[in-house]
Order: sequence, then structure tokens, then C-alpha cells
Amino acid sequence: MFTGIIETTGEVTRLSKEGTNLRLALKTTINDELKVDQSIAHNGVCLTVEKMADSEYEVVAVKETLEKTNIGQLRIGSIVNIERCMKLNDRLDGHIVQGHVDETAIVKEVEEVNGSWLFKFKLNNPSKLIVEKGSICINGTSLTAFDVRDEEFKVTIIPYTYNYTSFNQLKEGDTVNIEFDIIGKYIARLNS
Repeated sequence: MFTGIIETTGEVTRLSKEGTNLRLALKTTINDELKVDQSIAHNGVCLTVEKMADSEYEVVAVKETLEKTNIGQLRIGSIVNIERCMKLNDRLDGHIVQGHVDETAIVKEVEEVNGSWLFKFKLNNPSKLIVEKGSICINGTSLTAFDVRDEEFKVTIIPYTYNYTSFNQLKEGDTVNIEFDIIGKYIARLNS
């Protein structure tokens, strides 16, 4: 489980195909705190640390992950949002995030507005799982959605989030990972 509060960003240093899987090597400012078998969210995708070496660590994304997320679009030098799993005795500063991406969305607009940034996203499929002023996880970041439509919504990114996550790298046309709120998903399931 995660909170959607990004700890740091990581840089992709190596990529290699292994059958239908993709092995990624990354370096972060917290590499010396990581260990093998640890679950880490990469742009909101939960991946397990498989190897540690000097200043980088390695994870593997399987075919389904590559098909359903933006992980397969990463290149050497790409910056990703990084969050380690939450501790049970910590505050839940964001919202409950599983690290299981539901779908991707496209960045439709990015606008700087009085020191913050307004992002508009278009979903691939209409969804009733986003509510006005509800939680949404975008590339692993817990945010509040507004101007919600069936296929579009907006979020505002404050300067701190813009400067310390990969949001400062996003531009119109980019693909982002979306995880809908787990409580909303359970309620939708109960009502179906």
C-alpha cells in the first residue's frame, strides 16, 4: 500500500528486454535505503526491487504492466515518481493507493496559473470512478480532481509538487498512469 505522496524521483539508467518483460535500472537519492524484495511505486506502478548494485537498483515490469501503464514508454534518462510502501505507524497524508494502475490518460492541457499549474487529462474510457473533489492518483501522485466529466478531469499542481515530482516533465500528449480511488471502486462493484 502507498499514499500517493512522492518521496523522490528516479532516473532510468538502463533498460533491457527479457522475453516479454522489461528490466529497468534506476538511480535515486534513496538508493542506499532500499533493499531487495522491497515494493516501490514507479509512476504509481508497484514493482519489486530484484537487484541492488552500487548507485542503482533493478526492477522488472511484466507484459501486462507494459500494456496497461506508461512504464513501457520510459527511456534512458526518463524521470519517474518514486514512493516506498507506507508504514502502518505513519500518517496517511495522501489517500490509499495500491500501486495497481487502472488505465492511462493523456495530458490534454498544461497551463501555468498564478504560480501553480493546471493540468487537464483525457481518459481512454468514460469513468464514473472519479468524483468532483475526489482523490485520484496520477503517476503515483495523490491529487484532487475537479471539473470532472465522463472522460476528462483537471488537477492543480502546487509549486512543491511541480518541483519535486515528474509533473515538471509532462507536456501535452504525454501518457500518465491513473489509479482510481479504491473505496470508489469497491462501492461501484457493490452497486453493479
